[in-house]
This record gives sequence, C-alpha cells and structure tokens, in this order.
Amino acid sequence: MPRTPRIKSTLLLSAAAVCCATVLTGCSDDDTPSSVSSAASQAASAAESLGREAASAASSAFASATAEAGRKLDEIQDGVDVKSDVKLGTPGTDGGRATVEVTATNTADSMKSFAVQVDFTDSSGNRLDAVVVTVSDVAAGADGTATARSNRDLSGEVKAEVARAVRY
Repeated sequence: MPRTPRIKSTLLLSAAAVCCATVLTGCSDDDTPSSVSSAASQAASAAESLGREAASAASSAFASATAEAGRKLDEIQDGVDVKSDVKLGTPGTDGGRATVEVTATNTADSMKSFAVQVDFTDSSGNRLDAVVVTVSDVAAGADGTATARSNRDLSGEVKAEVARAVRY
C-alpha cells in the first residue's frame, strides 16, 4: 500500500527523535544551558507527535480495509452467515505479507461458494489488516480451501481470526 513507506519513515524519524531526546536529556546536569534542555523537550514532543501520527495512519489503514471487506460481503445476494463452518490454519508469511489457510465446510446439499473476512491482529489483539477471500465451488458435504493474504507487509507475531463468513 502507498502508506507503508510513509509509516516506516515516520517510525524511523520517531525513533531518531527519541534517541536524540534521550541523549540530550541523559547528559543534562544543573549547568545544562536552557537551549539544550529546550531542544530535548522539542525533540521529545516531535517524537510523541510522530508516534501518534503513525498509530493514527495504521488505525486508518485498518479501518479502510475493514470497510472495504464489509462492502464486499454486503454485496452478496442471498448469502447465509456460516462463520462456524470456517476454520483457519496457523498464520505464516509470504514475502512479508501475512498468510493463513482458510477451510470452509459446505453443510448445504448443493455446491456453494464462501466469502470469508479474515482479520489479522498482533499478539495483543490489535487489528492490523482485514481481507476477504473466496473459497469457490465447494461440493456438498465437502471442504474447500483458499489462502488469505494481508494487503500489506505485517511484522511481529501475527494472528488471524474469522470476522465474517457468508455462504452463497
């Protein structure tokens, strides 16, 4: 996504500002000129502001992905909610993007397809991304599989959960 380089740049600038603030305040004593103290304070404020901007950008990206996933599922005519018929494998990565195998069990008496919204979260449960994957043409009484891939690179421990699933 286009925001990824901006988020990385913002995080790097944030880290640099925090380091500068730490160095400047760590060397401080009673004889520190007020200009150094002021610079440290400004650096700390800048780092805090950049950190809020990065968090806001990540939150905004997730909200956008979730809204798009919701729109895709809402477009399905005559769909049946079948979240309990969908299971996820263990999340992995594919070139930086998070992946997870999606298995849908067709309990209907004819061939059906599934649209599944997968939310990717971090280890604390904070949502990082949302995608919709289609498991097409699953025979009656059979399982079908597909792989859900995040829209962008995700780092750290990534978990996955089924947010919504529709059979049609």
